[in-house]
Amino acid sequence: MTKNRILVCTFLALSSGFFGACTSGQITIMLHSQKCQNQPWGLKEMCNAWMTPGAIWQGSTTGLWTGTILGAFVGGLVTRQARD
Repeated sequence: MTKNRILVCTFLALSSGFFGACTSGQITIMLHSQKCQNQPWGLKEMCNAWMTPGAIWQGSTTGLWTGTILGAFVGGLVTRQARD
């Protein structure tokens, strides 16, 4: 039972971490691209190209850490043994 619990917690933590990284990366890109909306077309494209790598890095690392920690916590709650 202990091996199954470790596997379930690990899988849940990693999968929620990757999902959090993807989701948070996309949200951060959208938020950062709003800073470029008031620029003319050429400058807007350059601004988006400049902002995107930093936004992906910032959002993905934040989402990865948050998702992994929350996934591990939920996995521990789901697989805990009932006390009588």
